[in-house]
Amino acid sequence: MQSIHIQRLIALPYFGLGGWCLFAPNMVERMTINPAYQHLSATSALLIGCFGAQAVLGGLFIWFSRFTRASFLTYAVALLPFFGFNYYFVYELPILNRWMALDFGSNAAMFILSIWGWRMKNREEAKL
Repeated sequence: MQSIHIQRLIALPYFGLGGWCLFAPNMVERMTINPAYQHLSATSALLIGCFGAQAVLGGLFIWFSRFTRASFLTYAVALLPFFGFNYYFVYELPILNRWMALDFGSNAAMFILSIWGWRMKNREEAKL
């Protein structure tokens, strides 16, 4: 396996979860947002769909870019606040429900993959 393969694995959650938000925003709202906070309106569908479109776009950039060591490491560090977001909005202010474990799991996988990609990129560049 090469670092490009790890980079493409990092893109997959963006296609999966982002695509879900883009193509089924009402389902996402019903399944991930606690009933007291659901709107199930055209506006909430638009906002969730826009979020999904941005995620898919991000996935495309990750897939087709060439990550450096700094890219992998920066990406790993940039993921850290998302763990706080997941915790806060599931446990402290429970707008989101336990379906957000999908997001948490994806973030954890991307974090681990980013560290792995960084280490692999170091080895690849050392061979040059």
